[in-house]
Amino acid sequence: MQETLRTVKYSVSDDVKFEKIALKLGRSKRLVFSQMLDYFYRSKKDPTDLNDELLKNTILKGQKEYIGFIKTQETELLIPIKRDSARMIEAMKKIIDRFNGQILKHNDEMLSNQSAQAKRLGTLHEVASNIEMKIITKERLKKNFMLIMNSYIRERERMGMMTSGKEKEELAEQARKQIELLICTSILPTA
Repeated sequence: MQETLRTVKYSVSDDVKFEKIALKLGRSKRLVFSQMLDYFYRSKKDPTDLNDELLKNTILKGQKEYIGFIKTQETELLIPIKRDSARMIEAMKKIIDRFNGQILKHNDEMLSNQSAQAKRLGTLHEVASNIEMKIITKERLKKNFMLIMNSYIRERERMGMMTSGKEKEELAEQARKQIELLICTSILPTA
């Protein structure tokens, strides 16, 4: 089926412009003409309206709708969210202040208690060390005293009836000196 063609007459200056448009778009003049008709038919634009008032009105109408939508959202959502957020932040600040006050006070008390306990434990450790040293010294003293005593008794028993009083006295003097020496060395302060 062959399409029936119609003719449109226009000036040579319009033809030059029309030719430039077709070349620029890379289409035939017939196709460009057909597309121009479709464009004006669909958009309902007036080709004499160079400022495109219809487009401006449509854009303004769309902007007014968007502005109205934004104002509604601002009133219904954004302002209440902002108000609730401010209240929540204020409540969180109060909670943090109370928490910090109580926890910091508790931490200070704990640190002072730990410090006091550490001092007491140090003192107790020192006392226990002193007691331990005294017990060790006392045990060593007893042991050494027993050694001196046993040595004295053995030597005394070895002596017979014929042993002179002088030797017996020397043995007793030697035992006394050992005991004095033992006492002097055990009385020295221990660190």
